[in-house]
Amino acid sequence: MTVTGLPARHGPAGCEPITGDVVGFMLTADDLPPVYVSGDNAALDHVKQIAERFAPVDTAILFLGGARMAFAFDGALLTLDSAQGAEATKMLGARRVVPAHYDSWAHFTEGRNEIQAAFADAGLAGRLDFAR
Repeated sequence: MTVTGLPARHGPAGCEPITGDVVGFMLTADDLPPVYVSGDNAALDHVKQIAERFAPVDTAILFLGGARMAFAFDGALLTLDSAQGAEATKMLGARRVVPAHYDSWAHFTEGRNEIQAAFADAGLAGRLDFAR
């Protein structure tokens, strides 16, 4: 198996001195379908670059939840929100999406219901796999 580190950004452009550097990963192997792990990424421009290199992917594990903190970055997203997750799914050509990192923290602004609604609105409901 090959693990490739990929670009990610945990907030708006220029946030790295505060949030630190984050990465996503692509997992590939000759005999297994590719899996993308977004990490704490809030940047669809990074997803587009990744898709240009790796799409289509079989499974995308997307950190969703629309994390925000009112006191930081004027409330800008720290992770993808549900609508962006659906857009990332399209960009990646992902057959299956496993939402991750969207509950159990106070700074998440969206949960399972919002994810399901956004994916249904985008015609992608059948690709969701909550794995629990």
